[in-house]
Amino acid sequence: MQEIDKSEIIRDKLANAQNSPLKAYKSLTVGEEASNFDLAMYEFNNLFFGSLSGGLGFLLRKKLFRSMFAEVGNGMILGRNVVLRHAKKIHLKNNVTIDDNCLLDGRGAGDQGLVLEDQVILNRNCMLQAKTGPIHFGPRCSIGSNSVIVSMAGVELGEAVLAAGNVYISAGAYDFSDLSKPIMDQAAYSKGPIKIGDHVWIGTGAVILDNVTIGNGAVIGAGAVVTKDVPENAIVGGVPAKVLKMRE
Repeated sequence: MQEIDKSEIIRDKLANAQNSPLKAYKSLTVGEEASNFDLAMYEFNNLFFGSLSGGLGFLLRKKLFRSMFAEVGNGMILGRNVVLRHAKKIHLKNNVTIDDNCLLDGRGAGDQGLVLEDQVILNRNCMLQAKTGPIHFGPRCSIGSNSVIVSMAGVELGEAVLAAGNVYISAGAYDFSDLSKPIMDQAAYSKGPIKIGDHVWIGTGAVILDNVTIGNGAVIGAGAVVTKDVPENAIVGGVPAKVLKMRE
């Protein structure tokens, strides 16, 4: 079990914002290590081009937002109103598509970063938050609208993972043993990273919790809550998820 450094959680950063609002804003958006020029470019690009519609908006974001990332390959598509935090820790390979209103937060991704390999697609309103651990999506992953991926100890998706809408993948929990304290003020921890193998299909509204490994070719049923490892080629469903049958 790994204790989580809560200083990287937004709520704790905002609690200190009254001491220095500008410093807190910079820490949340581009990172404390970024220059004032980086912050100025972040503000300029978002103000004038972040919500610009049509082909002109697409072309300008494709050109002007490149410098904000750690790495950008060819063929990037960046939709309107995409929120970027700590983009210098975000790596986009070739032909990555990020639809409108997505959020990519790399602040806790560390040296491994938040990496989207070739041909990854994030559909509208997706959230990727590397709170205290890295995120890595293999080639050709497709994540459905309104899905949320939160990394505490690490989240890794293999090749060609297909996730439907409203999927929730999150590692981490709070201790709640001290009755004298609000739960949000108690220690946070993670049991371990989430690892999803190649060619996995995740149904609508499924929830995958921490320290879970899902084998290659598995199918996660709609609305399932996955709390333990899933074998290769297994079809699971229910709350908590159980093996229903094998793909044979």
